[in-house]
Amino acid sequence: MSLRTPVSVHHMNQLSSRNLPKEPRVRFSRRDFCGTLGALAAGSMLFGCSGPKASFGGGITPPLPSQPVPSGPLTQATVSISSAQAGSMPSRFVGLSYEKSTLSEPLFSGNNTDLIGLFQRLGPSLLRIGGNSVDKTTWNPTGPGQTSGQTAPSDIDALAAFLSTAGWQVLYGVNLAQSTPSVAAAEVAYAAKALGSSLYGIEIGNEPDLYAGNYFPSTWDFSDYLALWQSFQSAILAETAGIPLTGPVIAYNTSWFSSFAQAEGKNVVLLSAHYYRGNGQSSSSTIQELISYPDTALESYLTTLETAASSAGVPFRLAETNSFYNGGAPGISDSYASALWAIDHLFTIALGSGVGANFHGGGNGTGYTPIADSNGAVVGARPEYYGALLVALAGQGSLLNTTISAGSLNVSAYTVQNSATQLSVILVNKDTTQNLQFTASWPGTVQSASMQVLTGPSLEATSGETIQGVTVGTNGSFTPNSSYGLDVSGENFSGYVPAESAVLIVVTPG
Repeated sequence: MSLRTPVSVHHMNQLSSRNLPKEPRVRFSRRDFCGTLGALAAGSMLFGCSGPKASFGGGITPPLPSQPVPSGPLTQATVSISSAQAGSMPSRFVGLSYEKSTLSEPLFSGNNTDLIGLFQRLGPSLLRIGGNSVDKTTWNPTGPGQTSGQTAPSDIDALAAFLSTAGWQVLYGVNLAQSTPSVAAAEVAYAAKALGSSLYGIEIGNEPDLYAGNYFPSTWDFSDYLALWQSFQSAILAETAGIPLTGPVIAYNTSWFSSFAQAEGKNVVLLSAHYYRGNGQSSSSTIQELISYPDTALESYLTTLETAASSAGVPFRLAETNSFYNGGAPGISDSYASALWAIDHLFTIALGSGVGANFHGGGNGTGYTPIADSNGAVVGARPEYYGALLVALAGQGSLLNTTISAGSLNVSAYTVQNSATQLSVILVNKDTTQNLQFTASWPGTVQSASMQVLTGPSLEATSGETIQGVTVGTNGSFTPNSSYGLDVSGENFSGYVPAESAVLIVVTPG
């Protein structure tokens, strides 16, 4: 059963369109925060961690505050962390995706310090420029820039300045459906020079498995697509030898993905596909549907992608993904529930061998977008951003087999082994009333464990989410309150996961 109707409309619609008891507000200094989160790849970049840990006189490190007991019913939970590797969390995993049309807006520039700050908070990572508008945008080498329906050199220059300052790379899309090989080759040649090392790869077109009956006759099939793609490939490489290419940018047709991997896997640096949980215009697209776990359709999808990618010897990425297509479901895709969903979604992709995921977004509508913007200015970080941030803060490394038992509650657990001396554990409790009182164990002595909590007013809330009591500023500023110190004993550590929350636990083995 396909996950979307064969009509390429979700991008067009988008274009138009228990709290915790209050702890003492002890602020982390930069060095205290780094002492808690450790040498995470994300943390070291985001917070500039360096220097000795803060200490009292006599060299005694100040104790962390104890976690308050959440109000309401408690359910006992056990978490088991194995030393067996289940996958990996690579660099540049948590990415973002925007429409090609945003290049005609004053959004991506070296002067947009707010957007740069929010990207840096997640990164460094990979931005994807594409979407439905990529096949509706033409290259104008003499254009004035910031003109709807076209991309000019100054638009790419502005993007290059943004990426250089933010420290991100880009997956850059060009028009396949309504352009020519020579025009695409000219645009890629300019982009390659302007973007330099910020260019990760080139996408040619967007969701070609939906072209039939739209850009091409209803008889359009994979063989037609492959021949067209190869004509663009030849022209692009003739103009810019060695430029990295990607594909096939499918909407959902896994047979196209597998066929492309077999035919062109040796000639691309990345295989790409898209995924959405369901239709944003459907009455079945509810909060409970969004956060139900596991997402068996996604798991099955990833298995097929991994088989094809592995056979071709090429990594794969969900270069465009989000909650519900058609721009999202209002009041659901932009709700706090999306933060908890995002965590499960990202880890499911990583455990399914994907090397990254790009949350599609942009604009200030009531649907999905991690970062809301209007007329080129940042409005603020949406709930989904907070889920992505918690995963980014967990850092990189091996994913360890982790299980959680809490009866029939909707819960999940993940562990990233950042190094021999640090684990990052994320526990997610999507139950609306039951708090978890958990005991976790891993095969080794635990020296210390500290926790940060992601929470919001309710699953339905569209604002008010925090990580350790603090919101992320419109410019990416973020100084959370002091982490909670958890109880440790031997190979165990214990604490609470409040209802409707997620926690990030940094564990130091003994």
